[in-house]
Amino acid sequence: MHGLPLGAALLLALAIIGIGILYLLNPMIAIRSFGLPLPEDSANIAWWLRLKGVRDIASGLILLAFMASNFPRGVGIVLLVEAIIPVGDMLLVLAAKGSVRSALGIHGLTAVIMILAAIPMMTDVPLT
Repeated sequence: MHGLPLGAALLLALAIIGIGILYLLNPMIAIRSFGLPLPEDSANIAWWLRLKGVRDIASGLILLAFMASNFPRGVGIVLLVEAIIPVGDMLLVLAAKGSVRSALGIHGLTAVIMILAAIPMMTDVPLT
């Protein structure tokens, strides 16, 4: 019984897929919440930002695929490994002197939720 961690994993997967879709459809709007200054205007910026959208969608789908396999430990491992992404985003935003609020409140919080959901599934400690 890993109801709460699996529910968190499902919400995280759907949220990252949703963010990825937003990056594909309207990348200049999506980037505003990331925490870094907007990139200079050029014809290719939107295409570079869409690359992030594709990767976000793939990350969410990987998590959903493991959830479909009914293997909680695998879901936990994927969550823990994928937590590197928001940790890296947070550190890069902070290093670039971007928005501390976005770095901690979006990226940092996402990483914490992912790690907290991963631990009980990896250790077989059910939380309901």
